[in-house]
Amino acid sequence: MLSAFAAEESLADSAKASGPNVPLTRSSVYLAKGVSIGVAGGVFNPTEDCDCLGVWQAQLEYFYSPRISGGLDVRFFGGDLDSDVMILYQRYRMNARFHFPFDNLDMFVSPVIGLETTDIEEFRDEWDNREENWWRPGAVLDSVDRAKSCEKMFSLDGFSVGAEIGVGWHFARLWGLTGGALYEYNFSRAHLLTLSPGVAFNLRDVWGWASRTLLSSWITMEVNFHRYFNRGVPNWGSAGFLGLQIGI
Repeated sequence: MLSAFAAEESLADSAKASGPNVPLTRSSVYLAKGVSIGVAGGVFNPTEDCDCLGVWQAQLEYFYSPRISGGLDVRFFGGDLDSDVMILYQRYRMNARFHFPFDNLDMFVSPVIGLETTDIEEFRDEWDNREENWWRPGAVLDSVDRAKSCEKMFSLDGFSVGAEIGVGWHFARLWGLTGGALYEYNFSRAHLLTLSPGVAFNLRDVWGWASRTLLSSWITMEVNFHRYFNRGVPNWGSAGFLGLQIGI
């Protein structure tokens, strides 16, 4: 019994020595030091009119100090929107996070720079070859003019800038809650708002190797709700992610 108690006390001391360990959005974590690596995959639903897509993301975050971190993340959407359009949509982002940590809680604000690239070949070909009289009243409109809202969600390219606020709460030994709100402006004159609630399971505290080797390890479950403004899209898109995070 004494040996079991000593082992439990040693594990608690090891966890305490590792420093802060608070989950954050996009399969990341507040560590105060070290590097956070997160990967996740899931399903994206642009609108109820179109098919779901697969979505994958990866996140790398480095802590320069307990209050400042910087990171990169990439996200890929891929699949058939409908019977006519296939898409590969890529998002790359750089961010700096300014943290305001408390016991088992972290809040942050973050400027974001992004790059979007889209490949919708048939959609673009139809637009480039549209009829010259498409703008005239009563003219027969082609499929570009009747483009579904889900296609419009992916019809932007180029750079974007934005700002994010987020919070993470390690409210129980094995559980944490995360949340964030990200606003971005794309230079194709589109505005994007993303809301990201989530829950995380502390894998490190139930996995012996991780508790001895890693600063953190979380299984993350996150839902994204996003909407484009100034694109004529009245719908909210949604995505669900299951991810894994490790801190080293």
